[in-house]
Amino acid sequence: MKTQTFVLICDLKDDEEAIQAYVDCHKSVAPEIIESIRVAGVLQMSIYRWKYRLTMILVGDEEFSFEKKAKLDDANMKVQEWEAFLGQYQTNLPGTPPNWRWALTEKIFDFQG
Repeated sequence: MKTQTFVLICDLKDDEEAIQAYVDCHKSVAPEIIESIRVAGVLQMSIYRWKYRLTMILVGDEEFSFEKKAKLDDANMKVQEWEAFLGQYQTNLPGTPPNWRWALTEKIFDFQG
């Protein structure tokens, strides 16, 4: 199976309580949210944190697209509630439009030994 790997970044508010609340809510993500990720064609998703900066590694199947995921998310009230809830802890990355949380990064180096 062919896959696609994406790396996205997001900033949390630089506030220890907000950061800890964000981390805590990811310890038990609702099954409906996990299912929405799976239905969108995501095979693996991991989020890493350094201080207030988040990095997401997303591996999608060959049919995955952010446009498809956005349409599915827009039609899912549980996902909308989850995103609104998380939005209180997130902030915009410098240079991104308002309400722009996760930004897709550009791969500039790739080593495969």
